[in-house]
Amino acid sequence: MSAAIIKQAVHALQAGELVALPTETVYGLGADAANPEAVARIFAAKGRPADHPLIVHLADAASLAHWGEDIPQPAWALATAFWPGPLTLILKKQPWVPLAVTGGQETVGLRVPAHPLTLELLAAFAAARAPGAAGIAAPSANRFGRVSPTTAAHVREELGNVVSLVLDGGPCTVGIESTIVDFSRGAPEILRPGAISPEDIARVTGVLPRVRGRTVEEAGERATLVPRVSGSLTAHYAPLTPLRQVKSGELAGEVRRLVQTGQRVAVLAHGACAPGDNGFHWQAVASEPAAYARALYANLRMLDALGAEIILVEEVPSGPAWQAIADRLNRAAAGSGAGEAALPE
Repeated sequence: MSAAIIKQAVHALQAGELVALPTETVYGLGADAANPEAVARIFAAKGRPADHPLIVHLADAASLAHWGEDIPQPAWALATAFWPGPLTLILKKQPWVPLAVTGGQETVGLRVPAHPLTLELLAAFAAARAPGAAGIAAPSANRFGRVSPTTAAHVREELGNVVSLVLDGGPCTVGIESTIVDFSRGAPEILRPGAISPEDIARVTGVLPRVRGRTVEEAGERATLVPRVSGSLTAHYAPLTPLRQVKSGELAGEVRRLVQTGQRVAVLAHGACAPGDNGFHWQAVASEPAAYARALYANLRMLDALGAEIILVEEVPSGPAWQAIADRLNRAAAGSGAGEAALPE
């Protein structure tokens, strides 16, 4: 990517325009995080509720204290260990941080992405501003609630008419959104699973973080104190085609049953299709979790475009390595098959 394109992107951000940018997780829809009017354009472009906070992308960990306050030592340790990388920290925000970015909350989500092109853009944007003051608010570059984009082509297909510039950094290498760790209320708590696991965090902090949603406590009053974060709604990451997960031993039989009733079926499964089977589309996926995650959203977009009446997804294995993928599939199933008006508000 030429220096001229980076310069063009910096000028667009300074002018309050939207720039789509690659990260290792998914492509983001970026705007100057310090400019509430620019941030409002993100919400308008995505159809995103105004109380749904954005993650601010920084050039380096040294900028952390400009955006967050009362930062505990374990948060600094995680930033040192995993940045640049797929980790978002939720911290108490500095008073100056616009409420437009935080969804009206007193907390802010921050991360340093691990993509060379976007790091170059962030450094150039920071150089054009006061040290530490530059940040790019960048949720996923898609319509709210839909399947996240992992290539520049996905962004152009969905938001090409509202983005001033799309920086093409190739396919995303992680493929699912960052792990979100909340420090705003003391001990670390995972609010969204991702490639960085609870065990990874425990190795750095010495404390195994609580994972939101694992205990009945979530149904009580304490749950109302948890900050709202990106990707935490029950229905999210969803294709327009209805999606249903099926146990491995039941998949082949369910496919045959639906085909026999005349339904057009698309399948996402670990194994190859049985010889001689036809009347449906079968997409085989990797059995290794990192490779599965890397291709997940591209596969869902491809299957969604086939015109099938239902997408069947073979359930993924249980266990920590598959937790983030299972989370995305559960939310995709909950939101699938809905028109824009039926998406979560």
